[in-house]
Amino acid sequence: MWKHIASNALTLAVVVLVGLVGLIGWGQRQYTQPGPLKEPICLLVERGSSMRRVSAELAEKGAISSPSIMRIGADYEDRSGQLKFGSYLIPAGASMQEIVAAITTGGRSTCGVEVNFRVGVTAAEIIVRELDPATNRYVELAKFAPGAAEVPPEYAAAVERPDVRYRVTLAEGVTSWQVVEELKQAEFLSGEIAEVPPEGSLAPDSYEVERGADRAALIAEMQARQAATLAELWPARDPDVPYATPEEALIMASIVEKETGVPEERARVASVFVNRLAQGMRLQTDPTVIYGITEGKAPLGRGLRQSELRRQTPYNTYLIDGLPPTPIANPGRLSIEAALNPEDTRYLFFVADGTGGHVFAETLEEHNRNVARWREIEAEMQRQQQEQGGGQQGGP
Repeated sequence: MWKHIASNALTLAVVVLVGLVGLIGWGQRQYTQPGPLKEPICLLVERGSSMRRVSAELAEKGAISSPSIMRIGADYEDRSGQLKFGSYLIPAGASMQEIVAAITTGGRSTCGVEVNFRVGVTAAEIIVRELDPATNRYVELAKFAPGAAEVPPEYAAAVERPDVRYRVTLAEGVTSWQVVEELKQAEFLSGEIAEVPPEGSLAPDSYEVERGADRAALIAEMQARQAATLAELWPARDPDVPYATPEEALIMASIVEKETGVPEERARVASVFVNRLAQGMRLQTDPTVIYGITEGKAPLGRGLRQSELRRQTPYNTYLIDGLPPTPIANPGRLSIEAALNPEDTRYLFFVADGTGGHVFAETLEEHNRNVARWREIEAEMQRQQQEQGGGQQGGP
């Protein structure tokens, strides 16, 4: 009898064990296999939220098949207590394991609404945009200038949302004075900036910040990124470039930055100035002259006058030899790379070609023909766009 009972008990235990193993295997497959979500969604993980609340919301949205399995899987991976506040893009078919990894790793939002404070070369603007999860593209909701008399209602609504993110973006070629002055207009930042940082020391880049972030700390981060970029690129420079220090390379990079907005031209423009330095020629570049006039505090807004080209300043490269004493703007990484590794050319001149780029020349005779052609293009453009006005500045 006892043998019979023991035998039945053993059989039952084996059945239970097999069933338990099968259940665990089934649960594991449910946790790791593609989920039921048909279209991407944005998932907001609020501050102080729990895995229980998040998994229930995901089940309601049709993103997971079982909140319990998601919680058990998160517990097993020791992630339940690692939820990060933010708004996350959950792609169609995402597994529970992938979702748990997304909402517990890094803490960077990938979805929701964004307020982007962009410091441009001519002006700053605030752009409010929201990610459309269906297309994974941002949709612009509003755009306006800082300090505008009327703030768009889309901005007021955005800053009240729990998933709003703030970003500060510096355009390549902005001056340090412009950055400081414009950041004063960013109402979501706090604190004072004691002084304008050295020209060229700020990295044109995109910076995600929290509401109430300290302006001085943000400036320090911009300086740290620029210093890191220069330290990384300086050792890989062309051994023949005529710079004694990284700071001199930064000066050249700022000139390249202001002379062309065409990425493919940067190394070629740098070669012109390097070739000029090698031959003892003056750089004769308009942007440095303009900086000597404006001190980087505002765009000139017009062409240079002959009297200004003859005005003696430390930045008038028509009158001084070599490089100006400091950078004339904050150059981006590509311009720093171009200054450190210019193309191997014999070009000594360039002038605008009417398309946004430049035409290059090795001799003065060839350059003069290019200038004459540019004058024709410029006159035609002015004739067609008299109301819009303006021309383009050429190179040396």
